[in-house]
Amino acid sequence: MKTTRRTFIATGAAAAGFLAAPHIARAQSTIKLDLSTVWPEGNFHTKNAKLFAAEVGKTTGGAIEIVVHAGGSLGYKGPEHLNAVRDGLVPMADILNIQQVGEAPLLGIEGVPFLVSSPDELKVLQKYSRPEFDKIATKYNQTILYTVPWPTQYLHSKVKTDNLEGLKGLKIRVPDRQAGDMVNALGMVGVQIPWGETVPALASGAVVGVTTSSVSGVDGKFWEFLKYFYRTNHVWSSQIVTINNDSWKKISPAHQKAIMDLVAKLEPEFWSVSIEADKASSKRLIEGGMELVEVPATLLKEMREKTASLEQAFIGRAGAIAGDIISKYRKDIGRA
Repeated sequence: MKTTRRTFIATGAAAAGFLAAPHIARAQSTIKLDLSTVWPEGNFHTKNAKLFAAEVGKTTGGAIEIVVHAGGSLGYKGPEHLNAVRDGLVPMADILNIQQVGEAPLLGIEGVPFLVSSPDELKVLQKYSRPEFDKIATKYNQTILYTVPWPTQYLHSKVKTDNLEGLKGLKIRVPDRQAGDMVNALGMVGVQIPWGETVPALASGAVVGVTTSSVSGVDGKFWEFLKYFYRTNHVWSSQIVTINNDSWKKISPAHQKAIMDLVAKLEPEFWSVSIEADKASSKRLIEGGMELVEVPATLLKEMREKTASLEQAFIGRAGAIAGDIISKYRKDIGRA
């Protein structure tokens, strides 16, 4: 396993943070926690994690120091994070829920094609799914601190078309099995590739398209390889920041409460950042030379019809609890 060398520098700002948080007594030595993420420094999820880490340091008077390692620099790929935290290989991670379905199928519920169509609907879905996610986290020896969704999803492609026939046979990078099933159902060929290997796959021609957000499109400078991005909004997914429970137990109850109070404050702000990130990233893709394609209603209708069976297939893998969550969610949003 590749390791990185970390250098910790005490600054006047850190000292000021300590003095600014006298309400929590520093009754323990500094606990240093590494947080692994595959997303690069400029990605909004990484920026959120770094802001969270800084605020934890201030709130705990420097007793808890979280160090965010971006770009997979600790050597872990996205699908490995759930088990890496479980086993204590890394104390914290920013985990993409839909990439963990091999271990916990229910974590892929947000990736059911066309189930969710907006951030508001996602909040409703999470009202019913989050308690079950917490149970899964406990099973994997960790605690969920906060979740932040990826924004609207797109199909980034070299091809422009207004029908499925024009997309037939194209090799498309997907982040997880469920997205692969969706792409295959639409006549394309899904190729499951971790994010870190996506740009090389585009450069080599191994894939000629990618299903992901506009934010990731900017991270990968897709304009160097692709020409179009379709606002399909086919699935949603979230990053889940967790902490290993053995590490969590080493934190005093007072500091645990302070961290959870901080999470309650920051999470809504992080969701807003996600929405704004989509707007800024779409603009950047266009500036780079790509064209935003609004999916024709007839094509979108056909996409929904051809992927409708994947919801029941998901329930078959994830169990009755998945069907119960989806049923309650649909009733709540008036789409039963």
